[in-house]
Amino acid sequence: MGKQKLLWCCKECGHTQIKWTGSCSACQKWNTFIQEVEFDEKADRFFSLKQEISKAFRITEVKPGNFSRIFTGIAEFDRLLGGGLVIGSLSLIGGDPGIGKSTLMLHISENLSKQGLTVLYVCGEESVEQTFLRAQRIGAKSEKLYLLSETLFSRIKQHVEEIKPDILIVDSIQILYKEEIPSSPGSVTQVREIAMELMHLSKQWNISTFMIGHVTKSGEIAGPKVLEHIVDTVLDFEGDRQHGFRILRAVKNRFGPTDEIAIFQMNATGLSEVENPSLLFLQERMQDSAGSAIIPTIEGSRALLIEVQALVAKSTFSTSSRRSSGLDQNRLALLLAVLEKRMGYMLYNADVFVSIAGGLKIFEPAIDLGILLAISSSFCNRCIDAKTVLIGEVGLGGEVRSVPRIESRIKEAINMGFQTCLLPKRNLAGLSKELCKKIDLQGIDFVEDAVHLLLRDR
Repeated sequence: MGKQKLLWCCKECGHTQIKWTGSCSACQKWNTFIQEVEFDEKADRFFSLKQEISKAFRITEVKPGNFSRIFTGIAEFDRLLGGGLVIGSLSLIGGDPGIGKSTLMLHISENLSKQGLTVLYVCGEESVEQTFLRAQRIGAKSEKLYLLSETLFSRIKQHVEEIKPDILIVDSIQILYKEEIPSSPGSVTQVREIAMELMHLSKQWNISTFMIGHVTKSGEIAGPKVLEHIVDTVLDFEGDRQHGFRILRAVKNRFGPTDEIAIFQMNATGLSEVENPSLLFLQERMQDSAGSAIIPTIEGSRALLIEVQALVAKSTFSTSSRRSSGLDQNRLALLLAVLEKRMGYMLYNADVFVSIAGGLKIFEPAIDLGILLAISSSFCNRCIDAKTVLIGEVGLGGEVRSVPRIESRIKEAINMGFQTCLLPKRNLAGLSKELCKKIDLQGIDFVEDAVHLLLRDR
């Protein structure tokens, strides 16, 4: 062991400094500094580093290697990764406790082991018997699937050298530790060093590695931000545990598109993929209900139909309440100000609640018009036509701005049987005549035009 030096390290971003301060100068977070040990080692820190000297190549001289993928047996998960699991890649999966991270990894482990691939599942947070009971519930029983309950990284490394797996799953990265580092498991130094070891291990031996990570109370992946920079893919589990489905989002992907989502449904035998998400989100919708609007939104390369619900009720307190679920609260405040200015609605003495049905989180501005119409519908106690969808971004002047990928949104509405679509007038110019024959498209310039069209005339 080399010479040790004590430093203060920010557990949010990994910034280090000699003295403790109340806030981090890099990420501006408060009370995030913890004391860590920095090593000044002359020897190589990573056991898997190659010894040959690197060589610089002209870009015209580079010959691409065998860039191959493995199909996991879950079509939605393969699409999320960009067409399958890349050999030698390092992926990080985060999410709230109990949302289904370990269950999904066991599903993938079973499917890959059935293809003849050797899978090593490191279940550091559970015993082998506990993991076996969970695997039994989802029907995992392949002989190529190995379970290892261990938290000391040097012993895990020995098993990797002996078994030589094709797939390595670490559950979780925060529970592992290296004995030469005196800090506790889950600390910034431990997480960073083990992640670097796994990265070099994956690249040298072509092992596709998954790391399951904990999240903080704010929903972000715990540990230093450098952890997300090291890995090739970052997948984030979303969704309320009280709902029956889960949303897996690709936050970062070096081998495919980002912001792509895959939707799964939790049942007695584990997670099952959902092929038609729009039908799932609209199956419990109550038609002819005030405060409800249907909006086509884009998640990755897929168009989804979601339901926005709004409730406007008279406030009994001096300060009215504004609450939102699944959308940005600051955006809601801005839209309410536009609605008061353009329509003259007295919302200052009313409580306003807006929610995306089903537990989805949508932040694209194309849902602005639907949110405003849902609030107006609840305020006027009038229903929006059940066969109408709403598309459009709303500016501060009340104008309805154009949105991208309008054809994908309209096609999804047509497939789900909707007959009318309110959209920005500027988006009408680029639409094909065939598409216009299948659905009634009505261009809107300002918010008040949509309110008068859908609510005042009914």
